[in-house]
Amino acid sequence: MYGEDVLKGDRRRRKVIPEIDAEPELVVEDADSGFCGAVVGFESGAVVLEDRHGKRRNFPLAPAAFRLDGEPVTLRRPAAAPALAQRRLTASGSIAVDRQPARVARASRIWVEGIHDAALIERIWGDDLRVEGIVVEPLDGIDALPEAVRGFGPGPGRRLGVLVDHLVPGSKASRIVAGVTAPDVLVTGHPYIDVWQAVKPQRLGIPAWPVIRPGQPWKEGVCAALGVAEPAELWRRILATVRGYKDVETPLVNSMERLIDFVTT
Repeated sequence: MYGEDVLKGDRRRRKVIPEIDAEPELVVEDADSGFCGAVVGFESGAVVLEDRHGKRRNFPLAPAAFRLDGEPVTLRRPAAAPALAQRRLTASGSIAVDRQPARVARASRIWVEGIHDAALIERIWGDDLRVEGIVVEPLDGIDALPEAVRGFGPGPGRRLGVLVDHLVPGSKASRIVAGVTAPDVLVTGHPYIDVWQAVKPQRLGIPAWPVIRPGQPWKEGVCAALGVAEPAELWRRILATVRGYKDVETPLVNSMERLIDFVTT
């Protein structure tokens, strides 16, 4: 009389309505109004559809409220894409390699004229040099550079780069460098009397470096012109102004980049 046992439940399967992301330009139809348009955004929790005539309407994201290709669907707002991590740059302008320990030092080296040069190079290129495993060593001037190079014994797996101050035609530095001819040695330089001068003077709040008359020690002359008691104090001020490669002159940047490429090849 009653047919099937009502306690067995409904044998008919419910139709599952798919949920899809309301991606931009997805074309759907509102089931109630028949309005058909492309997804162009969201406002106050509703999806905004724009039809082919440019008319826009807002529709709540209700279950089974839309049709896609004639079939009912439930739209959902797409999850926000994870923000891409911003690439960190080193002081030299290269892409930083995070959480990587310093590489074991290579046999190749970069020599600079003194401790001020070494400190400035560390400030700008230190991260890059640690990743590459290149040690920078300060010399006490370059008067004995040819003999020091021979003592180093450069070779294909033991390259040497040398950064020289005031490397201009006719200078003492240029005459000394002419005696270095080993194929696995690259000598580059900058035109400034001292590496101090390679720092842009504007970083110190001055329009230009003072002109020091010939015969007077350059660093002491600069200190006197700027009213600083001693070179050590002025150097601390200079180094403190340097945050990256943009704070130094282009000839120094170009010379150092060439040296790093040479000793890491």
